[in-house]
Amino acid sequence: MAISRLLPVLLLVLLTLSSLCAAQPSSMTPAELRRPNVVVLIRHANAPGVGDPPSFRLDDCATQRNLDASGREQASALGAAWKAAGFNPTRVLSSAWCRCQDTARLMNFGPVHVEPLLNSFFEADSGTRTAQTESLSRFIDRLDPRGGPYLLVTHQVNIGALTGYGARSAGGVAIELPVQGGPRRVRVLE
Repeated sequence: MAISRLLPVLLLVLLTLSSLCAAQPSSMTPAELRRPNVVVLIRHANAPGVGDPPSFRLDDCATQRNLDASGREQASALGAAWKAAGFNPTRVLSSAWCRCQDTARLMNFGPVHVEPLLNSFFEADSGTRTAQTESLSRFIDRLDPRGGPYLLVTHQVNIGALTGYGARSAGGVAIELPVQGGPRRVRVLE
């Protein structure tokens, strides 16, 4: 009698676990990043703290939360590892925040261009977050799937809002743009 009562609960647990596993994106290796239809979206390297001081200014790095020595090493090492794997982005875009631009520069893939759609909306209202995320999504959809790969350096809140997946420092996702129609595919970085 007790087993017959537990069976529906166990079935529900198994179904829930299998759906959670199915919802996880597949991972992408550094060697796979070199494909021209790949958009790499990473969070800036290690910058201790959360958010920025109340009086920070985008035009003054001294007022912002910045990379520490560990973050600078993390960005340099990641760039070197990806270069060794053959990753060579055709465009490097960054949030205007100094920690993002520094991450992109230290990765050493060439000129870094600020793209405001990658700016943090950590303290913004939900309307601003939604509008910026939708604009960033359209921006990514308009990238040429034969013209990359692309590197975009941004913030955890932006990556989470766009893909539903969080990102540790210098971690993120790769978005595979469809070459012949269909939906784009999100994969986590190994």
